[in-house]
Amino acid sequence: MILDNKSLLKLDGLHEHLLAVVGHAAEISDMNFIVTEGVRTEKRQAELFAAGASQTMNSRHLTGHAVDLAVKVGKEVRWDWPLYGQLNTIMQEAASQMGVKLEWGGNWKSFKDGPHWQLPWEDYPA
Repeated sequence: MILDNKSLLKLDGLHEHLLAVVGHAAEISDMNFIVTEGVRTEKRQAELFAAGASQTMNSRHLTGHAVDLAVKVGKEVRWDWPLYGQLNTIMQEAASQMGVKLEWGGNWKSFKDGPHWQLPWEDYPA
């Protein structure tokens, strides 16, 4: 799979290890996906926080340590939860092959965030 130009632009500023994982996941994936958000401004984060779409103002997106992806089925972006579990399997395989630790928002105890992957705070302090 090849990431589209809009996705490639949204990867600008990501930590090099996360960038490598996303790129490798695209290479090995049998699923189509796009990048919906990479690095966020504080203003964008505040908007998402105010809207309840984020529960923190200390997002890993602010430092380039997080990325949001969306699965495409045909030409349609889909939000079906099982698709994100499948994409996580691909992302974790890519991370493992690259020797990078990766967290998936779908594994969080509260506020599960299926489209979100980030480099762990412990291994990648901001």
